[in-house]
Amino acid sequence: MTTTLVDHTFRKDVKRCFENQTYAIPARWLYDLRGSELFEDITELPEYYPTRTETALLKENGSAFASAVGPKRAVIEFGSGSSTKTPHLLKAIDPAAYVPIDISGEFLEHSASLLQQEFPDLPIHPVEADFMKRVALPEAVADMPKLGFFPGSTIGNMIARTSVDLLRFMRETLGEGAQLLIGFDRIKEEQILVDAYDDSAGVTAQFSLNLLHRINRELDGDIAVDQFRHVAVWSDIYARIEIYLEAQSDMRFSIGENLYALSNGQRIHIENSHKYGLRDARLMLRAGGWTPLHEWSDEQDYFTLMLVEAHPYKHAP
Repeated sequence: MTTTLVDHTFRKDVKRCFENQTYAIPARWLYDLRGSELFEDITELPEYYPTRTETALLKENGSAFASAVGPKRAVIEFGSGSSTKTPHLLKAIDPAAYVPIDISGEFLEHSASLLQQEFPDLPIHPVEADFMKRVALPEAVADMPKLGFFPGSTIGNMIARTSVDLLRFMRETLGEGAQLLIGFDRIKEEQILVDAYDDSAGVTAQFSLNLLHRINRELDGDIAVDQFRHVAVWSDIYARIEIYLEAQSDMRFSIGENLYALSNGQRIHIENSHKYGLRDARLMLRAGGWTPLHEWSDEQDYFTLMLVEAHPYKHAP
């Protein structure tokens, strides 16, 4: 994906938010270079259990992954970010190649370069793209068996319909017979969930507010960022954390040549983080064309890694 395409799509999504009064911006726009850096800071916070729990699962189950996956697969990571969890998987399964896919090209190149230093003999082929649709993989891995990697419960950022669509696009990208190792954050006590997305140090708030800074910087905006606050709430009916930017005063602002207004208390919905029971996750995976094979969970059932496979479609029964 070129920078021009990113700017055009970003502008369209932001324009829709304010002109159509949907007051929602897709979460993928949180991850520019600064946003990606802030998210890495979030993963180190004491309240943010998902990263350390999933990392422990990756460390502890390497031999099980190797047995279930087999050697010499091309590992395709969707939304690779800093690829901090990836080395644990790569060390365990003896891959033939690694393809990180991310929308933030600058951050992607940096993380791929660092990983190449750690694995000098592993072919690494970074791809800058929006993984929310089918991605054209490098020719170098076209004929290799493939293992998709989608950690972090990133699937939870999407509503159910979009999640199923994404799983289908992943299947199209990887091909029939491919496997996918995917993380799911589990339903747990409400306060644990809220604290994970509204930490005491305010790093998550910086991450959310960076979206407004990005609008100002990239789309020629003049939004008064200091007049917004980060809000994280649990919605039990949707089984998700909802994150908003809430206006703290009546305001007017411009984005490019367009003028907009917000009222005090108006919220802009910028992210969801859905949590799953195991049956929920299995059903969604099957709807997306993936058959569950194996599951690994921590002792507290805070987080689950699932290995699934793209079996041939059956039309009956």
